[in-house]
Amino acid sequence: MLNVTSEIAMENMRNSTSSADGPSPSLTVRVIMQGKEVGSIIGKKGDNIKKFREESGAKINISDGSCPERIVTVTGHADTIYKAFGMISRKLEEDILSGPNSNVPKPPVTIRLIVPASQCGSLIGKGGCKIKEIREVTGASIQVASEMLPNSTERAVTVSGTADAITQCVYHICCVMLESPPKGATIPYRPKPANVPPVMFAGGQPYTMTGHMPVPASPHDQMAKMAHLQHMGQLSPLLGGAQALPGGAIPAALLAAAASGNFAMQRPAAPMPNSLPTQAQSHEMTIPNDLIGCIIGRGGAKINEIRHLSGAAIKIANQEDGSTDRAVTITGAPEAVSMAQYLINARRN
Repeated sequence: MLNVTSEIAMENMRNSTSSADGPSPSLTVRVIMQGKEVGSIIGKKGDNIKKFREESGAKINISDGSCPERIVTVTGHADTIYKAFGMISRKLEEDILSGPNSNVPKPPVTIRLIVPASQCGSLIGKGGCKIKEIREVTGASIQVASEMLPNSTERAVTVSGTADAITQCVYHICCVMLESPPKGATIPYRPKPANVPPVMFAGGQPYTMTGHMPVPASPHDQMAKMAHLQHMGQLSPLLGGAQALPGGAIPAALLAAAASGNFAMQRPAAPMPNSLPTQAQSHEMTIPNDLIGCIIGRGGAKINEIRHLSGAAIKIANQEDGSTDRAVTITGAPEAVSMAQYLINARRN
């Protein structure tokens, strides 16, 4: 529930942005977040973000996970944005307070807004009077970056404090953005993918190179890394003869490749005439309806990428009435099925 101060702020926002001609105009606010923060906002099976959307009425979209930084975009009327940021800020605060070392002082909640540079002057005000006023009224710390974000005409505005202070601060920033629209064309900030380390894949398990040693890789963002290497011609999905070992042990074939410096994995050679081809297998998994869009991608781009990388056939069943999940059937060689399953899980995490 919103506290009394929040209720008053929301009413003030409605009054300040409404006109006799109709409801308040729509506004878009973007935030830079890291993977762990985004995971918390999304929640298990997308439960949190679904709740935030439904209860706030705002549109909340999150950029894909190919970059360490991700953009959370909140769009709606002023009061819906206010509600959305209230819920997002409280969730981030809850994560901080529930963390380890309960006896150690906790850091404040911090978010990085993205604001067109042409609006930052109005946010700062003459002689810094506006930003000083916002600090005093909300109790939040607010800093406007002096430099624009890379390859854009936008700046980062960092806001820190309690969840309520941040929500109040976002309210005031929204008021400034509505009163002083951006001037000229805005080139939006788009995060760059991280430097891509060499990646090998064996027996359903991806490995990255640390020095000259292959190390079992984390599932986060591996799909983008492997797709990049595939595009650069540095990765093939399968490593002949390698098998995944229990407990994260490293397959001997990978150690041999590391020792020789041959990090670009090759597909297995074609079977000899007397050898039997690998028998195809089929695996079925379920994906929540809320996450199926992340797997398919725009125009089917992501699912086609998974098919291409893995070499498996992937079929997504139609949504059944009353069902909250979609069935996904993966067919192909065991290595291809294993890789496709891994890549799908990497997309949903």
